[in-house]
Amino acid sequence: HMNRSVTAEHMFANSKKHKAKSAGLGFLCDVKVDEHLVKWADLIFVMNEKEEGQRSFLLEKLKDIHGIQDKIKVLGIRDDYPRDDPELVAELKRKLKRQKIIT
Repeated sequence: HMNRSVTAEHMFANSKKHKAKSAGLGFLCDVKVDEHLVKWADLIFVMNEKEEGQRSFLLEKLKDIHGIQDKIKVLGIRDDYPRDDPELVAELKRKLKRQKIIT
């Protein structure tokens, strides 16, 4: 499932302030998180640590990248939405406001 990440990327498609790229951790993802993307990013938002262990997975897989721990922020959004769902967009906005990424 790439619904959450792709939806978040779409939210920033026309932003002059932020550039966003979506990538996944699973076998079925079109774009997988790799060292290049992690180094490119100032911040990495994972959707869910509690049930999916996304932060832990990244830290284990890419532990040799300097500063990766500080880049990763957990939004806490479950994989319960279809792509571009208005409720998902609203939840992403709420969580990104808390992280002070958007106002």
